[in-house]
Amino acid sequence: MRIRRSIASRTFDAFNLLFMIGLIFVTFYPLYHIFVVSISDGHAVLRGEVNVWPVAPNMDTYSLLLQDSSILRSYGNTILYTAVGTIVNLCCTILCAYPLSKKEFYGRSFFTLMIVFTMFFSGGLIPSYLLVQKLHLINTIWALVLPGAISAWNMFVMRTFFQGLPNELFESARIDGAGELLVLWRIVLPLSLPIIATISMFYAVGHWNSFFPALIYLNEKAKYPVQILLRNIVVMGQMSEQSQELSGPYAAVTSTNIKYAVIIIVVAPIVAVYPFIQKYFIKGVMIGSLKG
Repeated sequence: MRIRRSIASRTFDAFNLLFMIGLIFVTFYPLYHIFVVSISDGHAVLRGEVNVWPVAPNMDTYSLLLQDSSILRSYGNTILYTAVGTIVNLCCTILCAYPLSKKEFYGRSFFTLMIVFTMFFSGGLIPSYLLVQKLHLINTIWALVLPGAISAWNMFVMRTFFQGLPNELFESARIDGAGELLVLWRIVLPLSLPIIATISMFYAVGHWNSFFPALIYLNEKAKYPVQILLRNIVVMGQMSEQSQELSGPYAAVTSTNIKYAVIIIVVAPIVAVYPFIQKYFIKGVMIGSLKG
């Protein structure tokens, strides 16, 4: 039977629809505008003629950037730092969250209290730098990965998920002679794909957008991630060597085109990856927020 809905209900739904459309527009338009400017004629951009649609669209800016070895090298560094950092983060988070999810784990309350303490207090920048320096990690990838190898908040979210798994599965595995590592590998991890995908996304986005640790711990420009390059271009107004004096086929490319194109290049991978893990991401966030 078709249920007749009241005018108030239809009005409320229409308002929600308009609100969501407006929210999508407000969220999407800045990124769209950045892309439009990046492919428009540079002189039209300087004259303020680019608003909704691109003016004399072309891919000269992206062609110029792809010829710049410093940008390609920085992009490769960022991919490496993100991949290695996310793997290290996941391993540390899982290996910490699993034992703390067991009530029979001796010293569980003490270790939990110590981890919670780190969420409110830290040594600060100078002690952290001195520690990294004494460990001889300066100007290496490990200076970007090891100091933040685990997030206490993400660990607690994953621990809460592990606590919600049926205890009967663990008991049956132990009866069959499985040890804790085998239980973790064969039972816990396959059942935890939603939360693993969610935490992986958190860690990956954090590494991808991070620039301050690289600014502090890296000394060689050849090891800089693309975020440092983006910071130099957008904030400090510095341009790569190849884009300081433009002529020939790239005469219409301006610094504004380059700034916006670099932003698109930096944002594009995360935007491209997110749809493939969206279902795990939403499910993991909901589970982690509702259990415990």
